[in-house]
Amino acid sequence: MTTLTSGWTTQQEPRPSAAAKPVRWAADAVATMREGARLRLDYSAQSLWRVDRMIDGIRGEGAPYAAVESVLRGLGAYAGEVIVRQAGGEWWATGGEHWVRTPDGRLWDPIDEARRCFAGDGSLRLLCRDATGDR
Repeated sequence: MTTLTSGWTTQQEPRPSAAAKPVRWAADAVATMREGARLRLDYSAQSLWRVDRMIDGIRGEGAPYAAVESVLRGLGAYAGEVIVRQAGGEWWATGGEHWVRTPDGRLWDPIDEARRCFAGDGSLRLLCRDATGDR
């Protein structure tokens, strides 16, 4: 696999190394939701409706942020993977933070958006809609 010096990867490398952690977090969230909540997540934009409702439910139960931080990270990474797959984006990472870059050059922070959802001021579904251009 060849990586160009600018940080862009050639077609032979399907996923940049920045994707390793968020892809794993997303897969863990899918497995956790399937096993624990009997919620099937299929990496579709429509599935983010269920994720938003799940986060609303967690908030409604009064769970402290520290208790759900890793779940929110996983659900945010899941939303990022939906954007990557739907819009042809790629994961970018720096300083321990992870973003999705869409082909138009914009950066999106789905992990932070999951935190905002938990705070009552965000939507992974709407973030995906904006990032993919679906109206």
